Amino acid sequence: MLRFPCLVLLVVATCLSIAGCGGPAAPPAGDAATDSTASGDGTAGSEPAGDADAAADQPSGPFVLGDLLDKFDPPPLAEIDESAGWIDRPVLDGEARMRELLAEDGPPELTAEQALKLRNDSPENNAKIAAAMGRLAPEDGRGIDYDATVVRHVTGDLKSSNPVMASSVTEAEFGSLTGIGLITFDRNFDYFAIKGSVAAWQTSQDRLMDKIVMRDDLTWSDGKPITAHDVEFTFKVIMSSAVPIPAVRQGTDLLKYVKAYDDHTLVFFHKESLATNTPNMLFPIIPKHAYADTLADDPMMTRSKQHSALEDAPVVGGPYKLTKRVRNQEFVLERRDDYFTHNGKQVRPKPYVKRVRVKVIEDSNTALLALKEGDIDEMQLRAEEWVNKTSGDDFYKRNTKVSGTEWTEFHFLWNLESQYFSDKRVRQAMAYAVDYDELMKTVCLGLYEQSRGNYHPASWMFPKDGPTPYKQDLDKAEDLLAEAGWTDSDGDGVLDKEIDGRRVPFRFTLLTYQTESGRQAATLMKNCLDQIGVICDVKPMEFTVLVQQATDHKFDGMMGGWGAGADPATNRNIFGTGQNRNYGQYSNPEVDKLFDAGEREFDPEKRAEIYGKIHNILWEDQPYTWLFYRNGFFAFNKKLRGYNFSPRGPYSYSPGFESIFVPAAAP
Repeated sequence: MLRFPCLVLLVVATCLSIAGCGGPAAPPAGDAATDSTASGDGTAGSEPAGDADAAADQPSGPFVLGDLLDKFDPPPLAEIDESAGWIDRPVLDGEARMRELLAEDGPPELTAEQALKLRNDSPENNAKIAAAMGRLAPEDGRGIDYDATVVRHVTGDLKSSNPVMASSVTEAEFGSLTGIGLITFDRNFDYFAIKGSVAAWQTSQDRLMDKIVMRDDLTWSDGKPITAHDVEFTFKVIMSSAVPIPAVRQGTDLLKYVKAYDDHTLVFFHKESLATNTPNMLFPIIPKHAYADTLADDPMMTRSKQHSALEDAPVVGGPYKLTKRVRNQEFVLERRDDYFTHNGKQVRPKPYVKRVRVKVIEDSNTALLALKEGDIDEMQLRAEEWVNKTSGDDFYKRNTKVSGTEWTEFHFLWNLESQYFSDKRVRQAMAYAVDYDELMKTVCLGLYEQSRGNYHPASWMFPKDGPTPYKQDLDKAEDLLAEAGWTDSDGDGVLDKEIDGRRVPFRFTLLTYQTESGRQAATLMKNCLDQIGVICDVKPMEFTVLVQQATDHKFDGMMGGWGAGADPATNRNIFGTGQNRNYGQYSNPEVDKLFDAGEREFDPEKRAEIYGKIHNILWEDQPYTWLFYRNGFFAFNKKLRGYNFSPRGPYSYSPGFESIFVPAAAP
């Protein structure tokens, strides 16, 4: 089971709803994230680089595997074992770990059958429903419909089935079901090696090495064994300049080397002793035998005949394989018998669901209709849907709904290289311009909390002296704009400024999602700015196009959102100078130094102080106008069981979606 440690770009779909690893968030929906930017349910992930730009970045010389790595000769394993002072690390079954955590919560007040008779119209009922429906499957497997099909919903299509090219929530979740992983984390962000693929995990006393012994009963979907050599090969692919990696290189590039000493023994060599060394090891894995002979001719892994075939029929190592793919409509995953069996014996738990159909429905109203009619089994809900469209018999006939806290924020993202937003005072003026009362009441319908910056107030890294939320103050906004040189010099009602010898009116385009809530939030901003002489043209865009505009820095302002990473250090990818998800091209040397310090500090309280400082500096610099924090609001068909929430949503931790099951006698 593959888990992406990076932030996920969210899709503005929920209250305005947009979703893995930031960039423009997908429309708030009920993610990816993305950075949906939320989950494939209104969240999207970071944006992949376009083919043209990626091609332009390709080195002109011959392809060299791992050319981004410094020269390093790994010492013999016997020498390492003698001096490392290995410390054993946990190797756990994700579902067993989840059972422990649920036991700490105590037994649910209601049975699932009783909970399904409730309507989620109060915090009390929400807690009862969440506890009852979150109970895991019987450990003996009795009463489970192992032939069940679950139909999931995403707002954005799978752009690539190659896990090293993943950058959206849809792709991250695809990878979590089809990919083979070595290390993951639970809902509390505590790391452990995955018992299904790892026999042993050890860390050296100086924290500069990790040794993993892989199990010998792992196979790719084409029948070839999964070995340590696949992991070393993938690491070198990620660290090849000619391969246009959109997201997973972050963190992986802090590894000095990954060495396969035999088919099962791996040693990860770290450049430094960092608090983030474990998440840096969480990169996806691709089969060496499928790519080694073709990579040099097509390092983009998209253009050759062989790679096109792998895109449509990928060789995977996880519990599910891709069996059908209709672009922009759906893709279908089927359980792999050879994942949980080996040489005729069961060696891993059998996945509860036989088939996962993933339907791409960008329009939220259409998706909700499909949910009510039973055509999809789950979706993330926007605020309006939660409040106004999921309270009647037509919804509760087949479904229930649950909310859980997520560390997800939405914002307007400014391009600091734009002639309009390079000055901090202008960006602060944008923050003062927003009518937050109207935003929270009309767009978010009172369900969300006004944002106080990039880290969530419930998180351990939020500063103790955290900032006070902005309140609309148009006079203050006008004063700041005037200080930055934006005045109405010709009396036409529009602010202007002389730039490079010409008079430039303050008129810019704000990109947003094609969702009702995305349009509403952007239009509210337009109306606010109209009052202070700034013309804001709202331009809704299809999400993949929006992501590409962000990747190429071809925008003045855009709507976005980010979900939580497994560690606050992942925010470097968004706010660090020159980082590939720093779509607004923000740069502050002090922030860069603090990110360095945060990775080198192991004391939890001192780490929290460092990231708290980053939070406050970002709030002062306002590279984003932070709008609100969005909880996770999801609808589930009554037949589904086993869903639980973490700060990253119901699926982005172990066991995530793999805990979902359907009772044999489902309603």
